[in-house]
Amino acid sequence: MLTLLTPAAPNSSTSMAPTFRLVGMPGLSAVPSWWTVPLLALYLLSALGNGTILWIIALEPTPHRPMHFFLFLLSMSDVGLTTALMPTLLGLALANIHSIPASACLLQMFFVHVFSVMESSVLLAMAFDRALAICRPLHYPTILTNGTISKIGLAIVFRCLGVHLPLPFLLAHMPYCHPQTLTHSYCLHPDMARLACPGAWGALYSLVVVLSAMALDPLLIFFSYGLIGRVLHSVASSEDRWKAAQTCAAHLSAVLLFYLPMILLALVNRLKLPLPQPAHTLLSYVHFLLPPLLNPILYSVKTKEIREKILKRLQRRRVAGLDKEFLGNACIGGNPHGVEQEDSQHSGDGRERQAQVRQDQHAEEVVHWLVKEASVLMSQDGAVAKNGHEVT
Repeated sequence: MLTLLTPAAPNSSTSMAPTFRLVGMPGLSAVPSWWTVPLLALYLLSALGNGTILWIIALEPTPHRPMHFFLFLLSMSDVGLTTALMPTLLGLALANIHSIPASACLLQMFFVHVFSVMESSVLLAMAFDRALAICRPLHYPTILTNGTISKIGLAIVFRCLGVHLPLPFLLAHMPYCHPQTLTHSYCLHPDMARLACPGAWGALYSLVVVLSAMALDPLLIFFSYGLIGRVLHSVASSEDRWKAAQTCAAHLSAVLLFYLPMILLALVNRLKLPLPQPAHTLLSYVHFLLPPLLNPILYSVKTKEIREKILKRLQRRRVAGLDKEFLGNACIGGNPHGVEQEDSQHSGDGRERQAQVRQDQHAEEVVHWLVKEASVLMSQDGAVAKNGHEVT
């Protein structure tokens, strides 16, 4: 077990203190703060939207396309990211708790970066999928096979867990020369690493790991969209260009929503622009909390298959609810003192009705098959008669 010591003097090299101090949204010090309600609403809506996407894809009996698998991973990363951030955010909003144990801070930092890099990796995989589908449509089914998709999924998991697993241990063993006060309402690796003493070798590894995802992934994504744009420019039909652009609209919106606030924050820090602290904190919140809320909406509206599946599931539930309401009204109106008897009777009628529907469907399939076979036989007879006429 790690022994976490309190720093003895400022600017001296010490081990990690037992607690970190978080900074909330400036100007919102009232307890409970008014932003508790938006936080809870945001988390519940994010969980509901991403849970719906996960439910629709998991229950779909037909074979899944690669985009469905990537969308499943994206929804998982969104749920995990918001869940990892909420404990400290709600602690500040509800009880004004600014101190967090070092072990809890390291754990939150690990999961925040794991799910952030997971989302970045999935967005990169989606960009590869879109580029391959538009630039090499004939080779798409042979390249993105089930085996290839499984390997991509394993690579994403290894990149998220294997590469980031050493980060908490490196931060725990690094010497610290600054007061352990963070600049956000949650624990982030750059925020914790800047408190370490200059020249700490663990900080270099941590910096390379974080930047390898957050700097390399957007470059590769925008490169893939450059290839897509070149192909669309050579397409003669404007209708085909519009259809191809529509297939990328949801993904491109998710990419901009995820990376744009992060790029703005990096530019502000790099150029040392005089941005007020509330605006800096707000950009950080937008980067982490807005994509999990809007991604399900983007993919539900822009992706026709997902939208149709959601509407189909809702219609099934509505029909089932109407059936139950009809049966309940029939029970109340027909025999108010014999509800159990009527329920059993109606449930039996329901089973008989379902059996009758299945029989009708089977009979319809048989009729279609007979008609098809008859047409085939008639065409064969016509061909034989024609050949016989030519011979005579």
